[in-house]
Formats: sequence, C-alpha cells, structure tokens
Amino acid sequence: VYHPHQCLADIMTIFEKKGPNLKGKKIVVSWAYASSYLKPMSVPQSLILQMPRFGLDVTLAHPPEFKLMPEIMEQAREQAKIYGGKFEVVDDMEEGFKDADIVYAKSWGPLLTTQDPEEGKKIQDQYKDWITDSKKMALADKDAIFMHPLPADRDVEVTSEVMDGPQSVVFDQAENRMHAQKAVMALTMR
Repeated sequence: VYHPHQCLADIMTIFEKKGPNLKGKKIVVSWAYASSYLKPMSVPQSLILQMPRFGLDVTLAHPPEFKLMPEIMEQAREQAKIYGGKFEVVDDMEEGFKDADIVYAKSWGPLLTTQDPEEGKKIQDQYKDWITDSKKMALADKDAIFMHPLPADRDVEVTSEVMDGPQSVVFDQAENRMHAQKAVMALTMR
C-alpha cells in the first residue's frame, strides 16, 4: 500500500533540486507503460499522500483502468485541502505534464480493475504510448526534473534520451534512497 523509504528519498531529492519552498510547484505523478510485469501501486500512492504536505500541487495522470485505492485518493484530497494545495486527476499523460515542475512517471498494474495477470497485461498493452519522452517533457516547465524510483523499463517507461538527459535526477534519487534508509535506521536504533 505504501513505500515510505522511497518517498523520503523522493522529497529529499526534490528539496535538493527545487529548494525547501515548494508551495505552488506542480508534481505530476504519471502512470507509464511497462512491459516487464504489473508493478505495485505503493510508490504512486505514497507520493500523492506525502507531496501535498510540502505544499506541492499534485496531478495524478493515469488511464481509466489504473485507479489507485479509493481511501488513498480521499486522503490525498484531504491532505491537499489541509495544506492549501491542489489535487487533480487526469486521464491524459500530456495534460498531466503541462507546466509540471516535477515529472514522476512510473508504472503500476490495473490492480483495482482485475486480479488476473493476463487480463492486466492486455489492459496495460493498450497504453504503450504512455512513455516519457522529450516531446512530453517539453510540455513541462523548462526547469522541470524527471524522477523515477528505478529500475525503469528503459525505452518503454521512459526514453534513454530523457533518462540520461539533463532533466533526469534518477541517479541522485537512487543515492538518496540509501541516505533516507540510513536516517530511518539511525532514528530507530537510538
């Protein structure tokens, strides 16, 4: 349901790249096609819950079959309201990317639509055009960063051009995962 260590690494990376004042900045959490397997929903669910607490406006973009858990969605709406941000859901990747300061694209399975892996794969395969490429990144803010928790399905979820490009912070993000987990361990071992 949740991925707290990844989210800690993500907010650490966002602070490093965008500074501590995130009020009014937009993060798009977008579903992305992946050919490997039907991935869990824990990262996007954690993101939509955590990011409003830091003042970010959250846009969740996904095809209709890839909804997140309703109780998580309701909590995300409440968090945005409490912290004075926005939370919106769109079913168009390009619309989601428009004017985003942070692009976070990641695959997850249609787990609320079907529990059958074969049916899930058929649904997923309808959306092969949900890939982060330079055309979509051009819709975001010119200083936007690209994030992914890794490993990514290269040239399927995200093009190599974007993943290896100047807007990508995926390797800083991966490094910060280690630091975030070490911090949690240090706090729990006192």
